[in-house]
Amino acid sequence: MKALFKSKPRTPADLVRQTRDLLIFADGGAATDTKESKREEKMMELGKLMRDLKQVLYGDSESEPVAEACFQLTQEFFRENTLRLLIICLPKLNLETRKDATQVVANLQRQQVQSRLIACDYLEKNIDLLDILISGYDNNDLALHYGAMLRECIRHQSVAKYVLESEHMKNFFNYIQLPNFDIASDAAATFKELLTRHKSTVAEFLSNNYDWFFAEFNSKLLESTNYITRRQAIKLLGDILLDRSNSAVMTRYVCSRDNLRILMNLLRESSKSIQIEAFHVFKLFAANQNKPPDIVSILLTNKNKLLRLFADFKTEKEDEQFEADKAQVVREIAALEAK
Repeated sequence: MKALFKSKPRTPADLVRQTRDLLIFADGGAATDTKESKREEKMMELGKLMRDLKQVLYGDSESEPVAEACFQLTQEFFRENTLRLLIICLPKLNLETRKDATQVVANLQRQQVQSRLIACDYLEKNIDLLDILISGYDNNDLALHYGAMLRECIRHQSVAKYVLESEHMKNFFNYIQLPNFDIASDAAATFKELLTRHKSTVAEFLSNNYDWFFAEFNSKLLESTNYITRRQAIKLLGDILLDRSNSAVMTRYVCSRDNLRILMNLLRESSKSIQIEAFHVFKLFAANQNKPPDIVSILLTNKNKLLRLFADFKTEKEDEQFEADKAQVVREIAALEAK
């Protein structure tokens, strides 16, 4: 007999609607005198719903995700403010539910509805949600969840542009140096994504914000007392300056004596990995055919030291391109003469 009264399976849209109702409850929309046992029950149900949403989007060990189900779920999710509720209520969820919620938000950024990334449309209209995600780095319990969501959201160029042009960019220089290693590393990963993913937007940002950005980058990251921070920063600097879309920024960077001084100090580091990454930036100074007089003067003053350094300069594995670059740098420096 029981089989006759089985409840109808919940559709993906049903799952989202029920999730939204429980998030409204979690956010305090329900009566404040709700018994603790009742509240716990509802939060457990919310956790189960979040697992169900994740299963629709990712599939499981037995089945792949179904495109139509993903379509329905995504459409319902962004039809009303479910994303906003989820981000705001994240502090009230338990750890496992937070993890599932983070994966759901990440997947939804890639779901297309009628060939459109509707997550992008939603975020453009609710851009203040990015302020909440970025501020998550100030909270040890939420930082990694909000950080993972943030990296997925900045896959959208318009969203990344908002973050780049916001005051938040200055905060990243502090987040990268937080004492909590996991959070600092997460912030560094987000910072790198912001500065490398969307080429034209990044080039425009760096051109418009050159002075303050590189002043901060040099003093807080390249000259940091923290080895990991220096290593990540010099690698990122190379990625930025060696990207063709940033050629105007690179040309400006290699005409600065202060920048050259910092790079030469990094070349003298005991860490081989920092030395190698510093070399990839230093070679741009050496290759510049229009070196300003003060750059030529510094290179001439240190000519013998540099040639001695490069004589024993090797990568751990054989690297033909590195050897060719080094030979070219040595030729450029050896040919320098006082005028």
